[in-house]
Amino acid sequence: MTDLEKLEDMFMLQQRLNDETNGKKWEDGIAQNGKLISWKRCIYMECAELLDSFAWKHWKNVNSPTNAQNVAVEIVDIWHFILSLVLEKAYPNYTISDVVKDVASVSGFGDFCSDAYDMSEYNIYEIMNDIEIIIHETSGFNYQIHELLTHYFRLALKCGVNLHKLYEIYIAKNVLNKFRQDNGYQDGSYQKIWGKKEDNEVMSEILKDSSLNANEIYKALEKEYLKFR
Repeated sequence: MTDLEKLEDMFMLQQRLNDETNGKKWEDGIAQNGKLISWKRCIYMECAELLDSFAWKHWKNVNSPTNAQNVAVEIVDIWHFILSLVLEKAYPNYTISDVVKDVASVSGFGDFCSDAYDMSEYNIYEIMNDIEIIIHETSGFNYQIHELLTHYFRLALKCGVNLHKLYEIYIAKNVLNKFRQDNGYQDGSYQKIWGKKEDNEVMSEILKDSSLNANEIYKALEKEYLKFR
Protein backbone atom coordinates (compact mmCIF):
# COMPACT_ATOMS: atom_id res chain seq x y z
CA MET A 1 0.00 0.00 0.00
CA THR A 2 1.12 3.55 -0.64
CA ASP A 3 1.40 6.11 2.15
CA LEU A 4 -1.83 7.79 1.07
CA GLU A 5 -3.64 4.45 0.85
CA LYS A 6 -2.62 3.65 4.43
CA LEU A 7 -3.81 7.06 5.57
CA GLU A 8 -7.12 6.67 3.74
CA ASP A 9 -7.62 3.17 5.13
CA MET A 10 -7.23 4.47 8.69
CA PHE A 11 -9.71 7.28 8.10
CA MET A 12 -12.23 4.84 6.63
CA LEU A 13 -11.81 2.36 9.49
CA GLN A 14 -12.20 5.14 12.07
CA GLN A 15 -15.32 6.42 10.33
CA ARG A 16 -16.81 2.92 10.42
CA LEU A 17 -15.88 2.36 14.08
CA ASN A 18 -17.38 5.71 15.07
CA ASP A 19 -20.55 4.99 13.09
CA GLU A 20 -20.95 1.61 14.80
CA THR A 21 -20.09 2.88 18.28
CA ASN A 22 -21.64 6.34 18.35
CA GLY A 23 -24.37 6.25 15.70
CA LYS A 24 -24.54 7.66 12.19
CA LYS A 25 -24.76 11.30 13.33
CA TRP A 26 -21.80 11.35 15.72
CA GLU A 27 -20.25 14.18 13.68
CA ASP A 28 -22.90 16.48 15.19
CA GLY A 29 -21.20 16.04 18.56
CA ILE A 30 -23.68 13.72 20.28
CA ALA A 31 -23.46 9.92 20.51
CA GLN A 32 -26.51 7.73 20.02
CA ASN A 33 -26.65 7.20 23.80
CA GLY A 34 -27.05 10.96 24.30
CA LYS A 35 -23.53 11.59 25.56
CA LEU A 36 -21.72 14.70 24.36
CA ILE A 37 -18.61 13.94 22.32
CA SER A 38 -15.41 15.92 22.87
CA TRP A 39 -12.58 14.57 20.76
CA LYS A 40 -10.32 17.31 22.12
CA ARG A 41 -10.84 16.02 25.66
CA CYS A 42 -10.16 12.48 24.45
CA ILE A 43 -6.88 13.64 22.93
CA TYR A 44 -5.53 15.43 25.99
CA MET A 45 -6.60 12.63 28.33
CA GLU A 46 -4.76 10.10 26.15
CA CYS A 47 -1.77 12.46 26.16
CA ALA A 48 -1.85 12.31 29.96
CA GLU A 49 -1.68 8.51 29.75
CA LEU A 50 1.28 8.82 27.40
CA LEU A 51 3.03 11.08 29.93
CA ASP A 52 2.66 8.34 32.51
CA SER A 53 4.64 6.00 30.25
CA PHE A 54 7.73 8.00 31.22
CA ALA A 55 9.42 8.11 34.64
CA TRP A 56 8.58 11.77 35.22
CA LYS A 57 7.75 11.50 38.94
CA HIS A 58 10.52 12.80 41.21
CA TRP A 59 9.21 10.81 44.18
CA LYS A 60 8.40 7.38 42.72
CA ASN A 61 10.07 4.85 40.41
CA VAL A 62 12.58 7.49 39.35
CA ASN A 63 14.75 5.04 37.40
CA SER A 64 12.00 3.07 35.70
CA PRO A 65 12.82 2.31 32.04
CA THR A 66 10.49 3.54 29.33
CA ASN A 67 8.32 0.81 27.82
CA ALA A 68 8.70 1.58 24.12
CA GLN A 69 5.89 -0.76 23.09
CA ASN A 70 3.45 0.88 25.49
CA VAL A 71 4.50 4.32 24.25
CA ALA A 72 3.76 3.24 20.68
CA VAL A 73 0.29 2.00 21.68
CA GLU A 74 -0.47 5.29 23.45
CA ILE A 75 0.66 7.21 20.35
CA VAL A 76 -1.84 5.17 18.33
CA ASP A 77 -4.59 5.79 20.90
CA ILE A 78 -4.08 9.53 20.47
CA TRP A 79 -4.24 9.06 16.70
CA HIS A 80 -7.70 7.45 16.93
CA PHE A 81 -9.08 10.64 18.42
CA ILE A 82 -7.18 12.96 16.08
CA LEU A 83 -8.67 11.03 13.16
CA SER A 84 -12.12 11.46 14.71
CA LEU A 85 -11.60 15.18 15.29
CA VAL A 86 -10.50 15.69 11.69
CA LEU A 87 -13.49 13.71 10.39
CA GLU A 88 -15.88 15.67 12.60
CA LYS A 89 -14.56 19.04 11.43
CA ALA A 90 -14.54 17.99 7.77
CA TYR A 91 -18.11 16.65 7.81
CA PRO A 92 -20.16 17.02 5.67
CA ASN A 93 -18.21 19.22 3.27
CA TYR A 94 -15.41 16.86 2.25
CA THR A 95 -14.99 13.26 1.19
CA ILE A 96 -12.43 11.07 2.95
CA SER A 97 -10.24 11.34 -0.16
CA ASP A 98 -10.30 15.13 0.20
CA VAL A 99 -9.42 14.84 3.89
CA VAL A 100 -6.50 12.50 3.13
CA LYS A 101 -5.05 14.92 0.59
CA ASP A 102 -5.37 17.76 3.07
CA VAL A 103 -3.67 15.83 5.88
CA ALA A 104 -0.89 14.74 3.50
CA SER A 105 -0.20 18.40 2.73
CA VAL A 106 0.50 19.21 6.37
CA SER A 107 4.04 20.20 7.33
CA GLY A 108 5.89 17.20 8.73
CA PHE A 109 3.86 14.51 6.96
CA GLY A 110 6.67 13.76 4.50
CA ASP A 111 9.10 13.15 7.36
CA PHE A 112 6.45 11.06 9.11
CA CYS A 113 6.45 8.70 6.11
CA SER A 114 10.21 8.14 6.48
CA ASP A 115 12.17 6.33 9.18
CA ALA A 116 11.17 6.94 12.78
CA TYR A 117 13.69 8.37 15.23
CA ASP A 118 15.41 6.47 18.03
CA MET A 119 13.54 7.41 21.20
CA SER A 120 16.62 6.70 23.33
CA GLU A 121 18.39 9.64 21.70
CA TYR A 122 15.94 12.08 23.26
CA ASN A 123 15.69 13.33 26.80
CA ILE A 124 12.31 12.28 28.21
CA TYR A 125 11.61 15.88 29.18
CA GLU A 126 11.89 16.98 25.57
CA ILE A 127 9.34 14.35 24.55
CA MET A 128 7.12 15.29 27.48
CA ASN A 129 7.27 18.92 26.38
CA ASP A 130 6.01 17.88 22.95
CA ILE A 131 3.16 15.95 24.59
CA GLU A 132 2.22 18.97 26.68
CA ILE A 133 2.13 21.17 23.57
CA ILE A 134 -0.66 18.94 22.25
CA ILE A 135 -2.41 19.02 25.64
CA HIS A 136 -2.21 22.82 25.59
CA GLU A 137 -3.62 23.01 22.06
CA THR A 138 -6.55 20.69 22.70
CA SER A 139 -7.50 21.92 26.18
CA GLY A 140 -8.15 25.48 24.99
CA PHE A 141 -10.86 26.94 22.78
CA ASN A 142 -8.70 27.91 19.82
CA TYR A 143 -6.66 25.41 17.84
CA GLN A 144 -5.57 24.74 14.28
CA ILE A 145 -5.95 21.22 12.89
CA HIS A 146 -2.83 21.55 10.72
CA GLU A 147 -0.71 22.69 13.65
CA LEU A 148 -2.07 19.87 15.81
CA LEU A 149 -1.17 17.34 13.11
CA THR A 150 2.33 18.79 12.71
CA HIS A 151 2.96 18.55 16.45
CA TYR A 152 1.58 15.02 16.49
CA PHE A 153 3.80 13.84 13.62
CA ARG A 154 6.88 15.27 15.36
CA LEU A 155 5.95 13.65 18.68
CA ALA A 156 5.24 10.27 17.09
CA LEU A 157 8.58 10.20 15.29
CA LYS A 158 10.45 10.97 18.51
CA CYS A 159 8.56 8.11 20.13
CA GLY A 160 9.76 5.72 17.43
CA VAL A 161 6.53 5.65 15.43
CA ASN A 162 6.34 6.56 11.75
CA LEU A 163 3.37 6.17 9.39
CA HIS A 164 4.14 2.52 8.68
CA LYS A 165 4.39 1.49 12.34
CA LEU A 166 1.36 3.64 13.15
CA TYR A 167 -0.65 1.82 10.49
CA GLU A 168 0.42 -1.61 11.71
CA ILE A 169 -0.54 -0.92 15.33
CA TYR A 170 -3.64 1.07 14.37
CA ILE A 171 -5.10 -1.89 12.48
CA ALA A 172 -4.61 -4.13 15.52
CA LYS A 173 -5.94 -1.50 17.94
CA ASN A 174 -8.94 -0.85 15.70
CA VAL A 175 -9.72 -4.56 15.90
CA LEU A 176 -9.29 -4.46 19.69
CA ASN A 177 -11.63 -1.47 19.95
CA LYS A 178 -14.26 -3.32 17.94
CA PHE A 179 -13.72 -6.40 20.11
CA ARG A 180 -14.24 -4.27 23.21
CA GLN A 181 -17.48 -2.84 21.87
CA ASP A 182 -18.71 -6.29 20.88
CA ASN A 183 -18.06 -7.54 24.41
CA GLY A 184 -19.73 -4.91 26.58
CA TYR A 185 -17.31 -1.97 26.70
CA GLN A 186 -20.06 0.65 26.79
CA ASP A 187 -22.19 -0.98 29.52
CA GLY A 188 -19.14 -1.77 31.67
CA SER A 189 -19.29 -5.57 31.49
CA TYR A 190 -16.08 -5.88 29.48
CA GLN A 191 -13.00 -7.10 31.37
CA LYS A 192 -9.96 -5.03 30.40
CA ILE A 193 -7.56 -7.05 32.56
CA TRP A 194 -7.02 -10.58 31.22
CA GLY A 195 -5.36 -12.52 33.98
CA LYS A 196 -2.46 -10.28 34.96
CA LYS A 197 -2.28 -8.40 31.66
CA GLU A 198 -4.21 -5.50 30.18
CA ASP A 199 -5.83 -6.23 26.83
CA ASN A 200 -3.42 -3.77 25.16
CA GLU A 201 -0.52 -5.97 26.26
CA VAL A 202 -2.23 -9.07 24.90
CA MET A 203 -2.82 -7.25 21.61
CA SER A 204 0.87 -6.26 21.44
CA GLU A 205 1.91 -9.88 21.91
CA ILE A 206 -0.48 -11.00 19.18
CA LEU A 207 0.88 -8.26 16.93
CA LYS A 208 4.36 -9.82 17.06
CA ASP A 209 3.03 -12.20 14.41
CA SER A 210 2.97 -9.59 11.65
CA SER A 211 1.43 -12.03 9.17
CA LEU A 212 -2.00 -11.85 10.83
CA ASN A 213 -4.82 -9.95 9.13
CA ALA A 214 -7.63 -8.12 10.92
CA ASN A 215 -9.93 -11.16 11.12
CA GLU A 216 -7.15 -13.34 12.49
CA ILE A 217 -6.26 -10.72 15.11
CA TYR A 218 -9.92 -10.61 16.20
CA LYS A 219 -10.05 -14.41 16.51
CA ALA A 220 -6.79 -14.44 18.47
CA LEU A 221 -8.19 -11.84 20.89
CA GLU A 222 -11.39 -13.86 21.25
CA LYS A 223 -9.40 -17.02 22.05
CA GLU A 224 -7.35 -15.23 24.73
CA TYR A 225 -10.35 -13.42 26.25
CA LEU A 226 -12.31 -16.63 26.72
CA LYS A 227 -9.57 -17.93 29.03
CA PHE A 228 -10.31 -15.25 31.62
CA ARG A 229 -14.05 -14.60 31.40
